[in-house]
Amino acid sequence: ATGTKDATTFLRGDNTFAVAGGSTAPYCSVYRNGNQTLSDATWTKIQFNAEIVDSAGAFDSSSNYRYTPQTSGYYFITLNLTIGITADNTIDKLSAAIYKNGSMITGSQATRDWDTTGINYNDVINTSIIVQLNGSSDYIEGWGYIDVTSGTPRFESQAALINIFKMTE
Repeated sequence: ATGTKDATTFLRGDNTFAVAGGSTAPYCSVYRNGNQTLSDATWTKIQFNAEIVDSAGAFDSSSNYRYTPQTSGYYFITLNLTIGITADNTIDKLSAAIYKNGSMITGSQATRDWDTTGINYNDVINTSIIVQLNGSSDYIEGWGYIDVTSGTPRFESQAALINIFKMTE
């Protein structure tokens, strides 16, 4: 093997040593504290209003509810969304989406086919993506959609979460 071996290096497949490590900063993990009600069959921005961690102070959890990275690079983003409804067995369709600069870049959807004895109260849906962000004007938001036959849909308190971190290069 060529190169220098010490505690911060590893042996690569081409039989040379490379430096290990790197940083996943900046990163954040934010969630919705308190239920957020929404209109039926309407895309709604999730108002992530509580932070677990925000290493660069880049998440606005009070007005725009969006992440604006301060460092360019590739980011891994995951959105987990638990939805609820005030009436059992009434959710027809639910969706979760990650938006970049106001446009959907990835999402997932679930459609229900209920039996007459089924009971539904909460459902969980998630989506994730790796995306390049420029570090100055790009921004990321989480959105959700719930189509119900009756009742008031909501994003569940403590159960709507978005995690974002810069990937090491």
